[in-house]
Amino acid sequence: MANIRHYDPFFSVEPISDMLQGMLRSFRGTAETGFAFKVDVSETDGNYTLTAELPGVKKEDIEISVDRGTVMIGAKVEKASEEKEGERVIRRERYSGSMHRAFTLDTNIDESKVDASFENGVLKLVLPKKEASAQKRISVR
Repeated sequence: MANIRHYDPFFSVEPISDMLQGMLRSFRGTAETGFAFKVDVSETDGNYTLTAELPGVKKEDIEISVDRGTVMIGAKVEKASEEKEGERVIRRERYSGSMHRAFTLDTNIDESKVDASFENGVLKLVLPKKEASAQKRISVR
């Protein structure tokens, strides 16, 4: 009776779970696949500033949408590099796909005043905060 072990029905499933997460990570995009991008978000009294690193992305392949307090950034990536030695290809690395990031901010954004710029692979968004409307008291009849 001294050798009683706790039975964990999910113990043998863990390696499978790790494997599936690794596969899903490659579909979602990570730094290893080149599809992930880094974003910094800062806030002042009047606006949010979002800076995203999008190396190798063309300006026309970036999509930005702002809906109330949610900001969505999408970019299409196509990369190809090849190393040749004479006529024989030694290494070929290609990938293409899209990457997306979404952020929900605490305050609604004034979509008409959003400023977006893209230079040297860095996207900068200035997202002005929308003035909060005063609460309206409603009387019940």
